[in-house]
Amino acid sequence: MKSIDFTRLSNYIDKEWDESALPSLCDFVEIPALSPSFDSEWEENGYLDAAVETFVSWVRSLPLKRASISVHRLKKRSPLLLVTIEGDSDGNVLFYSHLDKQPEATGWSKGKGPWKPVLEDDWLFGRGSVDDGYGGYSGVLSVLGLQEQDIPHPTCRFLIETGEESGSPDLEVYLDELKSQLGIPDLVIVLDTGGMDYDRLWVTQSLRGIVAGTLSVKVSSVGVHSGHGSGVMPSSFRLARQLLSRLEDENTGEILPDWLHLEITDEMKKSCSEIVKMKGDSIDDFPLLDGVRKQVDDPLDIFMTMNLKPSLSVIGANGIPSIESAGNVLRTNTDLKISIRTPPGINASKVATKVQSLLEKDPPNGAHVTAKMTEVADGFLSPVLPDSISSALDNACNEFYGNAPMSLYIGGTIPVMAMLQSRYPNSKFVITGAGGPGGNAHGPDEKLHIPTAKRVAKCMASAVASVVDYKHE
Repeated sequence: MKSIDFTRLSNYIDKEWDESALPSLCDFVEIPALSPSFDSEWEENGYLDAAVETFVSWVRSLPLKRASISVHRLKKRSPLLLVTIEGDSDGNVLFYSHLDKQPEATGWSKGKGPWKPVLEDDWLFGRGSVDDGYGGYSGVLSVLGLQEQDIPHPTCRFLIETGEESGSPDLEVYLDELKSQLGIPDLVIVLDTGGMDYDRLWVTQSLRGIVAGTLSVKVSSVGVHSGHGSGVMPSSFRLARQLLSRLEDENTGEILPDWLHLEITDEMKKSCSEIVKMKGDSIDDFPLLDGVRKQVDDPLDIFMTMNLKPSLSVIGANGIPSIESAGNVLRTNTDLKISIRTPPGINASKVATKVQSLLEKDPPNGAHVTAKMTEVADGFLSPVLPDSISSALDNACNEFYGNAPMSLYIGGTIPVMAMLQSRYPNSKFVITGAGGPGGNAHGPDEKLHIPTAKRVAKCMASAVASVVDYKHE
């Protein structure tokens, strides 16, 4: 493979970012392109279409070779953009990003707002700047930077949806619709995450999944005066606690069923240990009140528990009146909204079935128990990158960041990652991004660290070019 002139690549991408991408991204920030879940009249308002057209106009302004653009609008589905840059060598790379946005949020700093792009020092403030508007810009520039040096590259397709913040309800339909055009990617690149600092490229190795729903325990048809029935009639709250103890040790918080656990490999432990040594006290910086102790103390255990182990949370309740309106009455029922974070690589649908069975079988005191799991999403466990791609990333990161890339394990859930992995089980993945401390995605003062967005583009150029070598291994 013809080697990349890193200095030339860096200068070119910096120039294109400043003169071309950044002005277009500022235009994008101005568009209130709320995801469909947050704008029931998104079709009439046309903001999602405007966001797509803003990006399309920018792509058309570039000196790209062998590029084509198609916008897809299935009935009642949010629009999807497909940009294809045909390669001049073997391989197929799929970039994924999104142009829809979270709601405005309150609490923006003076002079700033969700639809008001503000450039301040190294930052671009505005909704959608870092999540994930910049992603398509960085991705396309990574390929353009290769073309500027006549570096052979694989075919690169940019799949850009407008429903990610709503859970990507339309993406599967579009993936089916475009199956023949998309083919099977050798490498999938997603620029929708970030890292723990801006000093290196953080490559996401895993995401936890989620199984959530309602545990309902009913014991009577009407409320009964506690002076008459207490001690005889079973408490629905006590029975709910008893049922949850089938899942969780109430003394330690440890999840009990073996089928909810992942075998944490030595390589995972090593990577986690390196992160803990590097980030130190920031790993366990939680707003606990004075005297409140964490469930685990060792920093390495804390990090692995947060990101690789299952956990149970009770996040809502029905059937329990507020303290102000509570009378001396035995309640008829207790309904608890429970949320289980599942380890990466665990099949969430199977877990949901087992959780329902575990909670509903042999109900204590013959109570009427249902456990309906209504939110089920798999986690993500990245396959090992081939040496050619891994080495290319290492070299680029050392050049542009001055540091080697780091693995990152994330405790949250991004359903689209599991969706793409299920669709392309033999593909390799690079999940990374420009997010980091202070980026405030979804919140007030969301902002993009522009130097990191540039570095991400440069590193992805190296990864894309290396796919040619990967195909010849």
